[in-house]
Amino acid sequence: MASRAAEQREEARQSAARLEAEGVRHVALTWVDNAGVARVKTVPAQRLPEAAARGVGMSPVFDVFTSDDAITESDHLGGPDGDLRLFPALDRLTALAGQPGWAWAPADRYDQLGAPHPACQRQFARRMTERAAEAGLELRMGFETEWIVTRAPEGHHPAAADAYETLDYPCAGPAYGMTRVVELSDYLRDVTEALTVQGIEVLQLHPEYAPGQFEVTTAPGDPVRAADDVVLVRETVRAISARHGLRASFAPSFVAGQVGNGCHLHLGLYRDGTSLHRTPEAAWGLAPDAVSFLGGVLNALPALLAIGCPSPASYLRLQPSRWAGVYQCWGVENREAALRLITGAPDDPDGGHAEVKTFDAAANPYLAVGAVIAAGLHGIECATQLPEPQTGDPGVLGVRERARRGIVRLPATLTEATDRLEKSAPLYEAMGGVLHGAVLAVRRAEEAHFAGSEAEDIAAATRWRW
Repeated sequence: MASRAAEQREEARQSAARLEAEGVRHVALTWVDNAGVARVKTVPAQRLPEAAARGVGMSPVFDVFTSDDAITESDHLGGPDGDLRLFPALDRLTALAGQPGWAWAPADRYDQLGAPHPACQRQFARRMTERAAEAGLELRMGFETEWIVTRAPEGHHPAAADAYETLDYPCAGPAYGMTRVVELSDYLRDVTEALTVQGIEVLQLHPEYAPGQFEVTTAPGDPVRAADDVVLVRETVRAISARHGLRASFAPSFVAGQVGNGCHLHLGLYRDGTSLHRTPEAAWGLAPDAVSFLGGVLNALPALLAIGCPSPASYLRLQPSRWAGVYQCWGVENREAALRLITGAPDDPDGGHAEVKTFDAAANPYLAVGAVIAAGLHGIECATQLPEPQTGDPGVLGVRERARRGIVRLPATLTEATDRLEKSAPLYEAMGGVLHGAVLAVRRAEEAHFAGSEAEDIAAATRWRW
């Protein structure tokens, strides 16, 4: 343990020296709580070696924070007692292009004796990635990040937002229109350049459907890196927006009744470096393990919604016929299916993969990737099969026709999704009682807080939380 601390201190000393030579004076260490909010402790750059060797103190109570900063409790967590240590992931230490003088690193959480904190979501994602590797599977994951941008009124504080606040969009162009890119070309250029400088490969950026809405897609990586990346993407977009006098919102429902922000998860399966989405002669090109993995994810979607759609605001976004994937079905290149199979170009060996369309940016991305892996591995263990793929929009089918095809509505409320998560033995086993219980406690607290609230009030209350 002592030698490891010395190694960490020396590595951090070299990193701190490099950062200080680049003008970096402060380092933000982030973790994401169970309500999906990125929390932070910061240290001066010269203190990075000590932080890497000894960690930075923080309370375990943050595992039961809700999105509005209230505190609930679970059987294992809550109250003023205890302490944890945040250890920066030095391999992800990044100078922030949108915040001159600052660097960022995600943090893993341990107790004071050096044991992994059982509710650390980042380590949960790593455990599931390692579990997949033990089964001979490599996963490459990536997120699409959607956000809505408005002008920031002078003197306006987000906490003062209400359902009737004036939303001043900085662009007027149509959905997916080049006009929006022209109107905000400097801003969008700065976003992509900042991400590139920070080592994030941007695959594409485009205007989306809702007013002031954009989407950026970044290159896939291993699951933990993918979750780190989406945290860095969001905070970079937020920082660049602020420098342009704008505010960025990643909330699932920005204006009630309008299309909200998703954060779709893409995943590809590989064995020995070969894609399992490129199997000749197999149905849909999927190797047997890929079929079972995706079948496990599809079966677990009702419970996974409590992970990937964790706010009452999430269920304002999950509406039929809005490409949000509200029915428990899958389809080949079907953007209305909750699980979409993307075939890719026939000559692209890495082109095939799948997309979970239901998730949004209120989700903790480490929980999201870890839970999806756990569900998929359970599918392989059970040799789960996929039903026939859905074509077209299931939302336009009658109730009887959906029943005939075996298509059911995914949970329409956080309460229903949380009930399904509570009963999910595979996810309980994968997450462990401490993490699973903390997630349930936060979901129940969010439900209680917004019980009886109108859609407009829910959207307004959560508009600037993510």
